[in-house]
Amino acid sequence: MILSKKARLVVTIILCSQINFGQVNLKIEKNQSHFTEGKDSILTYQASEKSINRKYIRSNYIHPLYTLDGTVLTEDFPVDHLHHRGIFWTWHQLYIGDKRIGDGWEIQNFKWEVTSVKEKKQKDASKAIQTTVLWKSPLWSDKKGNEKAFVKEMTTIQVYPKQSHYRLIDIEIALLALEPNMKIGGSEDEKGYGGFSPRIRLSDDILFTDLSGKITPTNLPIPASEWMDISGSLGKNGNKSGLTILCNPKNPGAKNPWILRAKKSMQNAVYPFPGAKAVPLSNKKPTVLRYRLIIHDGNANSIPIDEIYHDYASK
Repeated sequence: MILSKKARLVVTIILCSQINFGQVNLKIEKNQSHFTEGKDSILTYQASEKSINRKYIRSNYIHPLYTLDGTVLTEDFPVDHLHHRGIFWTWHQLYIGDKRIGDGWEIQNFKWEVTSVKEKKQKDASKAIQTTVLWKSPLWSDKKGNEKAFVKEMTTIQVYPKQSHYRLIDIEIALLALEPNMKIGGSEDEKGYGGFSPRIRLSDDILFTDLSGKITPTNLPIPASEWMDISGSLGKNGNKSGLTILCNPKNPGAKNPWILRAKKSMQNAVYPFPGAKAVPLSNKKPTVLRYRLIIHDGNANSIPIDEIYHDYASK
């Protein structure tokens, strides 16, 4: 939905005035952190390890994520890609110098050690957690043979109160290399996928929409847009519902392309750009990736996505 400049200003004022619409609640437990509002579940952050018979061991991701009517939107251990999990952010290529030290996407020779999950106090009615996560691999160890962390990740997940037809969720991922000459990259093919990836249920009528209108997924990356909406019969009793992914324009390499799939796969806001070639990860200053999710009723035309994006991009 694209509005005039005057209408955009009105929407921005409405967005700002609605910030205290409700109250989000947060419960931090040893294994998981739960965001709720009243009786409604919003999302769970998974801190402890989950697996199937000690295979596909994963942690540090969001699942379940719920639609506004309480339907589970994300998938974990889907049969077609058992390594996919909820809302996750990870990469195929992990290098220190010329030494490859694992594959976070396929979860091979790689693990996340979540060392802390703390509440990050907010001045509004939102709630947030900040996690500290160490990336480790059996292929990288100290002189005593102990696994040695090579990246420190600090991620903030902030959940806002529900508005009339949508909810905002902000995710900020800060990556600091703990070793010099650290590089990360996506798949080593023409797709180059890797990075921020929602794995959601996909209905037969799923529809992808960006600023220009309807988008048809292809095998290769889709040219970048500021946001991508995924809508269909995803709610309770087949009600229309959707998820919009907003990429912050301050992300490195923006605009990054999209990998989109209408069946049996994740959706991917690709980083690095487009990912087939690994890029350096600084050990001096964190590399910061920011995304906003909009969980909404209806389709892309049901809410002012472009106005929400401009409000988000200006922060």
